Amino acid sequence: MKIILDRPRCEGHGLCEEAAPHLMHLDDDGELVIDVETVEGADADAAKAAARVCPVAALKLA
Repeated sequence: MKIILDRPRCEGHGLCEEAAPHLMHLDDDGELVIDVETVEGADADAAKAAARVCPVAALKLA
């Protein structure tokens, strides 16, 4: 499964980072950085949680 970020939509709330800190983080400018693009198993569950909590639906999984 691949994590897809709609960068223009992301507002840097950081809820996704809280849900999956080992997969993504906000940089010093508040921009989301995806550390691991392809996930499976427990990481896929964390990526799903991160996508669910995003208030602007900037994350998708494919």
